[in-house]
Amino acid sequence: MGQRADLSSPELQIFNHHLYELSKGMRPLALMTMTLEAASPVIARLQSRGIAHHIHEACPDRVNVVFGSPLAVQAVSSFMVGPLCGLSAEHDFMLGVLLGYDREMQCVRFLERRGDVVQPEPVSLPPLAQTFTVVEEPRRLAL
Repeated sequence: MGQRADLSSPELQIFNHHLYELSKGMRPLALMTMTLEAASPVIARLQSRGIAHHIHEACPDRVNVVFGSPLAVQAVSSFMVGPLCGLSAEHDFMLGVLLGYDREMQCVRFLERRGDVVQPEPVSLPPLAQTFTVVEEPRRLAL
């Protein structure tokens, strides 16, 4: 079952969105999991633009294409050597943060993976009266 490799394919649309986010500094790293056939135009474009990338076999028929900041790619390629579900809690945390995932949620995930009890700090909201400025009613001028 072949997948389209044209510029309008869903994979390339997502890829272009990742490139946009990387160019705006929204995240230092992006990751896409796809078939090798669908990855071919993505890899070709990364190579032609000189964008740092790493290809990691996800399973026999799919690859993870990681791309972005050269240092971020170098860091993750040093520990992406097996299945992603086999990453240590520390490497999983690092990958999540580099991919731009919510840092607070990554902290919770890290602690849970290590078996620590997660006790998030309660959110303390100021009393409602302190969030608004009380303004006196405007006075009517006697004419």
